[in-house]
Amino acid sequence: MQGVQTLEVRDDEDGMRLDRWIKLKFPDMPHSRLQKAMRKGELRIDGGRVKSDARVGAGQTVRVPPYEPASTAPHKRPPKPVDPKDEAFAKKLVIFRNDAVLAIDKPPGLAVQGGSKTERHVDAMLEFLHFEEIDRPRLVHRLDKDTSGVMLLARNRNSAATLGQALKGREVKKIYWAITVGVPTPHEGSIHLPLSKLGGPGGEKVVPDEENGDVAITEFKVLDQAAQKMALVALWPRTGRTHQIRAHLAALDTPILGDGKYGGKAAFPDGDELPKGMHLHARSIVLPPGISGAGTLIKAAPPAHFRKTLALFEFDTSGPDIEDPFAELEQ
Repeated sequence: MQGVQTLEVRDDEDGMRLDRWIKLKFPDMPHSRLQKAMRKGELRIDGGRVKSDARVGAGQTVRVPPYEPASTAPHKRPPKPVDPKDEAFAKKLVIFRNDAVLAIDKPPGLAVQGGSKTERHVDAMLEFLHFEEIDRPRLVHRLDKDTSGVMLLARNRNSAATLGQALKGREVKKIYWAITVGVPTPHEGSIHLPLSKLGGPGGEKVVPDEENGDVAITEFKVLDQAAQKMALVALWPRTGRTHQIRAHLAALDTPILGDGKYGGKAAFPDGDELPKGMHLHARSIVLPPGISGAGTLIKAAPPAHFRKTLALFEFDTSGPDIEDPFAELEQ
C-alpha cells in the first residue's frame, strides 16, 4: 500500500488533464482507484476537491491518497526506460497540432513501426506525444522507412475513425515530390496500373499485375527537369497501395533516385556525385472534411539530401502551382 504523497506540478506539465498527470506519475494506480479518489475528495489540488475533467497548473500541489498498486502480469517485460533524447526528438517532429490531429515531419531512415531489429520508430515515440490528451496518438497511415515528410496522427478514437474513413474513401489529398532518373513522358498524366504484393528474401515488394492486382492510381506532373537526365515530379496517389508511387514510377522507366528496390542499378546513375538516400518526400496533406481544421494545408520542407539534389540540378520550386499542381482535377 502506497502512503499519501504530495507532488508539485512542473512548468512543462501546465494545463495537463489531472487524470493524465496521475497516470504519468503513478502508472501502477488502478483506474478505479483514481476515479474513487476523485469522487470522495481524497485527491486534491492545493487542498481543494477536484472534478473528473480538472487540469493541473504549474506550481500547484497535488495530494495523492494511499492506493494498492495494480499487479503487473508476470509475462510482461518491464517498460523500456524513457530516453529524454527520444522525447525531445519526437516533440521536435511535430509541425501541426489541434484537438483532433497531430502532423509530424518524419525524417528519412525512421521506420513507422518496429520489427525484431528496430527499436527506434514512430510507434514507440507516440508515448511522448500525448501533450494535454489522455490517450496517446494513433497511427492512421504509413510512410516507408526511407520516405520523408508529412504524416498524420489521430489524437483520439473519433478522429482516428474519421481519418480512417477519409483515407479509405480517397478524401485525403496527399502530394509527394520525387526526383526521378529520367523524365516521365508525357510530362503529366494518370497512371492506372494494378499492383500485387510479393514476398521473398528481399522483403515486401509489389509488382504490376493487371489481371489480379489491386487497383492503384497515381496522378503525376513534371515540375522541372534537367535535360532528359533528371526530373522533379509531383505525385498524387489517389489510392494508397504499398510502395505505389515507387512501383508506378519504375514502371515508366523513370525510377526514383536512390530507390534500388524498384529501380535497381538505374536508380544510381554512374559518374554523378549525388546525395545518397531515396528521393521521395511527402510534401503536403490537406485535412479532409469532417475533421477539425478541415481544408488546412500542412506541408513539410524536403530533407537535407533532397534539398541538395534540388540545388545541384537547379530545379525550380517557386512556380505558382507548385504546392498543388493537381488543383484542376476532381478529388
